[in-house]
Formats: sequence, structure tokens, C-alpha cells
Amino acid sequence: MARKGFAMRVLAPLVLVGGLTAGTSAAHASDNPYERGPDPTESSIEASRGPFAVAQSTVSRTAARGFGGGTVYYPTDTSQGTFGAIAISPGYTATQSSIAWLGPRIASQGFVVITIDTLSRYDQPSARADQLLAALDHLTGSSLRNRIDPTRLGVMGHSMGGGGAIEAANDRPSLQASIPLTGWHTTKTWSRMAVPTLVVGAENDGVAPVASHSEPFYEGMPAELDKAYLELNDASHYAPNSPNVTIAKYSISWLKRFIDNDTRYEQFLCPAPAESTISEYRDTCPHS
Repeated sequence: MARKGFAMRVLAPLVLVGGLTAGTSAAHASDNPYERGPDPTESSIEASRGPFAVAQSTVSRTAARGFGGGTVYYPTDTSQGTFGAIAISPGYTATQSSIAWLGPRIASQGFVVITIDTLSRYDQPSARADQLLAALDHLTGSSLRNRIDPTRLGVMGHSMGGGGAIEAANDRPSLQASIPLTGWHTTKTWSRMAVPTLVVGAENDGVAPVASHSEPFYEGMPAELDKAYLELNDASHYAPNSPNVTIAKYSISWLKRFIDNDTRYEQFLCPAPAESTISEYRDTCPHS
């Protein structure tokens, strides 16, 4: 039975077929025990749902410690082993509803995902960083802990939540991936960053212009770090607040590549992708 403040329900529209495809995927899985799901294709990572059926649970504000509660999305399949986990923060004045679409979309690709509310809508990046890490700690100690590999964790966030995702990764170098989405932070240089980071900026961002935020973030991280900079073509600061194929496609690829060490997704990151929705892409290919 779920503990108080952790109500659970299965998302009926998300019930999809899981499991590895025969042949190539099975061979890959034997080499890398963290691979989950069939061999990826352009269509599979662009799809609104991946190969895993997903269930949803709620962490009430009173049950949360160090963050404002949230919603957990997780694969129902337990036959393939544990999954990596990701915490996602909204931006300034926003609630988790603003980034809720990322939860089931990423979870259906084989991750446990928590989208969080913050303790205050006005929390700055440092506070959001602490809350992202508190949410990950909650997951690894929750009733879902047997589904999660606590050594394979990542963070994401929008705007100030994106700044929080950078700071959380800087504070906890054991994380496996960080993805700031049109991130905002007064600190531009992250010379100690050790976590593979995909920085997503938006060409027409008037709130956190790429020239003063996303680009300096990327350039201010170590040259030897596995990192990438993706700039959304003709997009605004609020592009991450609604379903976006480009954000989903490359976020999934990054998370798979670095949280699951799944080199099947390297093809979508290296060489640099060229498509009309991307105005600029930089990467430290090949990845280590």
C-alpha cells in the first residue's frame, strides 16, 4: 500500500508495449546492463510516448522534505531491472504544471521522473538546486526505491529551475546528467562542473538571452567535459513550457547516453544534428 501523501494511479493512455526487441538489442543489453528498451530510431525518440507503460504517483507537499511536493512518473515494467531517475524544476513563479509534459514523455523511455513544485514560486536558482537534490533523495528513499538505481541520477529545469539544474550538478558531481532549459543564473562560469550537461537555449529568449546565459554557461564549463549547446530556432524563453519535439528528442538522447551509458543514442548527438528547429549546436564529440 502506498504511504500517506503518495497516492498512486496508472495512466491508462500511457499503456504501451515494453521490452527489448530480439537480436541486436539483446546483444547490446548483455554488454551494457543499463540499457532499457528497444533500439532507438528517429521516430521512437520523437514520439509523444516511448516503449514503456507509465504509472503516476503524487508526493504531497506535507510528505515532501526539502521541496514543495511533486508528481512521479515511472515505468510499470520491472522485468528489465532498475531505472535511472530525474528530477525536474519549473521556473520563476511557475508550478510543476508548466513542465508536466516532460514527466510521462521521459518516463515512457525508461526513467523514473519527478516534476516538482518549489517551496516558493520566487525561489532563486540556489534554492531550486537544493530542492532538485532533495527530490532525488526522496525518490531513492521512497516506496519506488526498488525501481531506481541510486547511482544513475540526473536533473533538469526551466529558467531559474535550469539555473538550479546547473548548480545542483555542480554541487553533486556524482550525478550523471544535467539539462538546463533556457536557464537563468547570475553565475556564468562553471569551471568545476563534472556532470555531462546539455544546455538548451532559445534564439529569441528575452528573459534569459542566450548571449548572457546559455552560451556563457556552455563556454564556462570545462573544455574536456561531455557537454553540448542546443539553441532552438526562432523560439522564446517559454518554449519548454509546452510539448516540444526537439527538446524531448535531444533531452531523451542525452539522458539515455549519460544516465544509462547507452551508446545507441550517440547517433542522435554526434555528429551535430542539423534540422530546421535548431539554429545552433555545439558539442564536444566524440563523447568519452
